[in-house]
Amino acid sequence: MKRQIIDTIEKYEKIIILRHVRPDPDAYGSQFGLKELIQHNYPSKKVYAGGKHDESLSFLATPDSIEQSDFDGALVIVTDTGNTERIDSEYYKEGAFLLKIDHHPDVDTYGDMRWVDTSSSSTSEMIARLFEEGRQSNGWTMNDAVARYLFAGIVGDTGRFMFPSTTEKTFQIASELIQYNFDRPALFAGMYEVSRELLQLKGYIYQNFEMDENGCAFIKLNQTILEKFHVTVSETSQLVGILGDVKGICAWVIFIEEDDQIRVRLRSKGPVINQLAARYGGGGHPLAAGASVHTWEEADEVIRDLKGLCK
Repeated sequence: MKRQIIDTIEKYEKIIILRHVRPDPDAYGSQFGLKELIQHNYPSKKVYAGGKHDESLSFLATPDSIEQSDFDGALVIVTDTGNTERIDSEYYKEGAFLLKIDHHPDVDTYGDMRWVDTSSSSTSEMIARLFEEGRQSNGWTMNDAVARYLFAGIVGDTGRFMFPSTTEKTFQIASELIQYNFDRPALFAGMYEVSRELLQLKGYIYQNFEMDENGCAFIKLNQTILEKFHVTVSETSQLVGILGDVKGICAWVIFIEEDDQIRVRLRSKGPVINQLAARYGGGGHPLAAGASVHTWEEADEVIRDLKGLCK
């Protein structure tokens, strides 16, 4: 499959790389890592990275401005996106060829070609493996920028190598990436330093979350709470994993109220939760998933379902 992907990349002079809405470090890492990798090895190609920018990821990169007409005759590659509803572009079907590269469960088999590997820690790790194939078969080389993007994506999706998805291969790739010249302390600062306001909200979560006897925990963050702490919805993504430090916790959900929906962020230390997320129009990994509901009554239904999984 990796060889086929490389052959496909070589056929097209214009390539557009997309990823999911509400991006995380792996979405940016795989998207911009692949963009830089292609540009580095094929300087004459036009390569674009599209999607709405998330300011919290400005330390990593900024997407290109892309028009509908840019998709004409282009190879469109979508990274780190399990289903079409989450692709951050309404024009993703308007290219000449659509390629999916992802590590989420392949519940939505979109694309003319798909490389899906759920055993991979991250899509960034998959791009690093694609580079290995390109190095052996086509003499590809990597530069410092590619290594920085891919390392950030791997670190982000493995929770700094603490999640069970981290494998021996993950560590091997990471050890190769850090041989390149990029500022790791600055990268970690961009990924994990938080504002005073976010720290205060973190304290609020620790003081107010609820957990039952089976280790099912939840907290509801409505707009009033977010305004009180001067924290945006996107900034709360940095706090999704904090309840994992609580002794005895089994699984947890954090609800974040937006103007038109309530975002549902699910995490687990055992029960499979992506199927639960799918019931509410979402999805994700077995132990890390997300969805959306539109009322607090629906949020209570999610809590009931999660409690059932923790029993």
